[in-house]
Amino acid sequence: MKEEKKKKQICILGSTGSIGTQALDVIEQHSDLYEVYCLTANNSVQKLAEQAHKFKPAAVVIANEEHYDELQQLLADEPDIKVYAGREALEEIVQAEPIDMVLASMVGFSGLVPTINAIKAGKKICLANKETLVVAGELILNLVQQYHVDMLPVDSEHSAIFQSLVGENMNEVDKILLTCSGGPFRNYTHEQLKTVTAADALKHPTWDMGAKITIDSASLMNKGFEVMEAKWLFGVPADKIQVLIHPQSIVHSGVQFMDGAVKAQLGVPDMRLPIQYAFSFPQRLNLNGERLDLFKAQKLEFFEPDVKKFKCLALAYEAINKGGNMPCILNAANEVANLAFRKNQCSFLGMAEIIEQTMQKTAFDKNPDLDVYLQTDKEARRIASEIVSNS
Repeated sequence: MKEEKKKKQICILGSTGSIGTQALDVIEQHSDLYEVYCLTANNSVQKLAEQAHKFKPAAVVIANEEHYDELQQLLADEPDIKVYAGREALEEIVQAEPIDMVLASMVGFSGLVPTINAIKAGKKICLANKETLVVAGELILNLVQQYHVDMLPVDSEHSAIFQSLVGENMNEVDKILLTCSGGPFRNYTHEQLKTVTAADALKHPTWDMGAKITIDSASLMNKGFEVMEAKWLFGVPADKIQVLIHPQSIVHSGVQFMDGAVKAQLGVPDMRLPIQYAFSFPQRLNLNGERLDLFKAQKLEFFEPDVKKFKCLALAYEAINKGGNMPCILNAANEVANLAFRKNQCSFLGMAEIIEQTMQKTAFDKNPDLDVYLQTDKEARRIASEIVSNS
């Protein structure tokens, strides 16, 4: 009698967001291989309960404790599902013994400590929370090596780079080619950017993402974060990472090697592919969905980004070059500025001004540890919030 293969147990940090919901679709397609152990959300209690009813995880965590009673009531008919609430519960659940993989898809700085705890517990990390490496790249990489865990990228661009490097072993990389669509304002003038609204910015031309990351994509701050992420993931200095505006979003990124050869990964804009590849690597599994038709694509265009018009990208490179806790300052200020823009408390161009001033005013530390990162994040948020209030 053939022995049944044990299903991989997956914990999804941020299951109600764009990445989390698409990951659940992948798990559903391959229910013979994967099983949900834990689902977590911050505020989306109704959606979290719906997911729990469908996937029957061993546990659910709602980070905002105010929703605990409501979640318990919604899952009263599921006695086998343990219900937890609060930041500490979120940070502890990733260490549960049955978990094989943790999909880190929470948005922002809040994903840092749970990811660190998952690494220390020896879990495979499928990383969709780019801020973890932006804020504390060196610390995270040291922990990954210390605890001998696998960390695979889920961002479409970093997955594309990773896929391009498979089989290349120690062949030297000449350049990483990091693509982005350019967002909805790619062809806007500086004057036009003065009056764009959050509603305008949320209309991303090719990807369906959460509000925060969609705004970051419009300002190109997201691409700055991805430069930092690529630096740590692939051990390539920032000056060897070239950002290319690619409006068609078909070439998801690539690598140029020392002999001049370029390898890239192409496909339709579908985040389920990099999610599934992170789950299944080195194996490729079938994925239901649209296939790339190069005859229909017709053309592939590439342009240089305008860092004067999109200053956030320039600030990101500045933070990379400064090092220390400066990327942490950049990230905290950006989270405050991004939210302020969505609330109509600052202009689109004002986001970069808030971030730049916060970078100038927050205490710099060349050799930060986790405590310094946590303190820096609080200080930078306070300073950025004061700048928003006074503007």
